[in-house]
Amino acid sequence: MKVFVAVMIFVFPMHSSAGEIKIGVVNTEKVLRESMPAIEAQKKIEREFQARDARVRELSVQMRALQQELEKNTGIVNEEERRLKERELAGLSRRYQRAQQQMREDLSLRQNEEYGLILERINQVIKELAEKQSYDLILQLQDSVYRSARIDITDQVIKVLNARESAAGKQ
Repeated sequence: MKVFVAVMIFVFPMHSSAGEIKIGVVNTEKVLRESMPAIEAQKKIEREFQARDARVRELSVQMRALQQELEKNTGIVNEEERRLKERELAGLSRRYQRAQQQMREDLSLRQNEEYGLILERINQVIKELAEKQSYDLILQLQDSVYRSARIDITDQVIKVLNARESAAGKQ
């Protein structure tokens, strides 16, 4: 019961001499999808991993070609040659799976690094907006059932981040 009362007080603040509480919400997921710094970070990561992705795809093509060769030459090739090709395919498959797994892990780490830096910038912008516009509380919401557009400052955060990115790019 005490929790409910506390929530009720928070949700429906009593009028006090301090005035109304100003609350804002930010969808950081949207900011990480749509802001210029996030888009640039994603492009940067894609460029960094382009060569590795090409190597992984090349291994996949080699595997498929070897698999097709084995299937096509089933009755033509002797047993020893077939076993050698199967071992080669198994080794190629292991190399492909390791390369793919390692690339996924490295990509995830790299994305976390970049998004961590962007989140610091997002939080700084949110803090500045909160101070400038006299917010008492700003929540980072990802999936809320409903929130009024009146309290959603996500687009403002994106706008400030984009302006800073543009300004940084011109220097």
